[in-house]
Amino acid sequence: MIIINLQAMIFAKQVEWKRHITLKEIAESTGISRMTLHRMVKNPTYNACTEHLGKLCTYFACDISALIRWQPESAVRQVFAA
Repeated sequence: MIIINLQAMIFAKQVEWKRHITLKEIAESTGISRMTLHRMVKNPTYNACTEHLGKLCTYFACDISALIRWQPESAVRQVFAA
């Protein structure tokens, strides 16, 4: 399963950039709707399209590996079952 680390990326960039980053700001800069960004934050297993992932990588000036990670299905089930 692919996990989107958007919330962690936002926190990391807030520290790096020394300012608060809102979903509205990201939405305006990337063209991704605020609701879609909200879904990505609230549901890390959200099925995001590659276009959105590319736009987020551009916005955060990061590699895709900083934004997403792969986790085996069994580990995901254990996390959600706990």
